[in-house]
Amino acid sequence: MCTVTIIPKSDNDFILTSNRDESPNRVSLAPEFYSVDDTEVLFPKDELSGGTWIGVSEKKRVICVLNGGFAIHESKTAYRLSRGVLAKQFMAADSIEELVDVYNFDGIEPFTIVIADWNTTLKFYELVWDGVKKYFEELPLEPKMWSSSTLYDEGMRAERQQWFVDYKLEHILNSDTILEFHKTAGAGNEDYGVVMDRGFVKTTSITQIEKNAGSVTMHYENFINNKKTSTTFNTPQTVNG
Repeated sequence: MCTVTIIPKSDNDFILTSNRDESPNRVSLAPEFYSVDDTEVLFPKDELSGGTWIGVSEKKRVICVLNGGFAIHESKTAYRLSRGVLAKQFMAADSIEELVDVYNFDGIEPFTIVIADWNTTLKFYELVWDGVKKYFEELPLEPKMWSSSTLYDEGMRAERQQWFVDYKLEHILNSDTILEFHKTAGAGNEDYGVVMDRGFVKTTSITQIEKNAGSVTMHYENFINNKKTSTTFNTPQTVNG
């Protein structure tokens, strides 16, 4: 997993959309509110790990995980901590920059994490852990797409990026049009279309998070049970004193 796009809007708002590519036998629960380290969070839960690949917290932050770093890696039989549990810790952190600075990533399988944080002004970040070294940077506030290195080789990722570039030229990006991209780009290409199906692994759900002013709405569509949910998270407001 996965395919992720992030689209900035005006006034500190944004849209993040994620296609989860996973074994169709791996059960995901629809988004619900949970408490993590005394922090209210909203996410769809991976039943096996108890973690998640995407979520939003009252700390004014969205976290989205993709498996793999810059290139495909050989998985070990066991890891110290799952990436899905790490995602919950990142949602609950007081400061994402401070946590990334001191966090021990040893014993965690390589990943890429996309972060949107609006504690002050809106900021986008990318964190890549390749199993040896972390790479953390603030990104420009512009549309961007990621494809998981564990499922898509360099040529596939390049072609998918071109689909995104072409789509941006032909469409005004909003929640509806970017969702359409996530459902139709590369249609008919079951190997590496944005909705893919290789049998043992396929696109099992799409989650879209849209921030509008003081609220964040999570739209979730599960392709295994054909259920859709929409949940709104009202985040705390900054009061100028």
